[in-house]
Amino acid sequence: MIPETPDPIMLSALEHYSYCPRQCALIHVEQAWDENIYTMRGRDVHENVDVASSHELSGIRFERALPIWSERLNLVGKADMVEFHGQVPYPVEYKSGRHRKGRHETLQLCAQALCLEEMFGVPVPKGALYWHGSRERREIAFTEAMRTQVVEVAAAVREMVAKRHTPPPVNDKRCKDCSLRESCLPTVVAEKARSVRAARCLFVVEGGR
Repeated sequence: MIPETPDPIMLSALEHYSYCPRQCALIHVEQAWDENIYTMRGRDVHENVDVASSHELSGIRFERALPIWSERLNLVGKADMVEFHGQVPYPVEYKSGRHRKGRHETLQLCAQALCLEEMFGVPVPKGALYWHGSRERREIAFTEAMRTQVVEVAAAVREMVAKRHTPPPVNDKRCKDCSLRESCLPTVVAEKARSVRAARCLFVVEGGR
């Protein structure tokens, strides 16, 4: 049974967890945060969409920095942009850099859609990712598999935060560009774990002689 946590989970935690559960724990459990070139680029991009505003163009209403939440999933956050096509919300998530294939950004966007569905009581079948670096926009259709994954990841993050559990480092290619590399110390921790395992094996061998 998943322990209840009184505080809502930030929507951004889902993308962090999808990318690396340890990164998610360092940010949302241990409150660690470091900057690198990628986080600085992301912050610069979001400065343009983090100021709440509303306007209408060609029959579409545009809401920037719209607060969103889901009581069912215990999620809270802010959507970079939500276009309202009639009564139907259409979330748009802004990303720095160039278009890349990845499920982590899609997961966060789908979570926004689930929040908007709960808030406005209408289906939100699609949204979009916009990459600032390459000026590309990709429409995403929210499948049942995506929706199920959002529910599962939200539950996993809630459990991790409630238990205040920080997973061990992965020490793989994800670590190279991670802004939390200095806080995580994936190589050092991984080497220590290997040394402990080696010592245990040696003890077993020596003890068996």
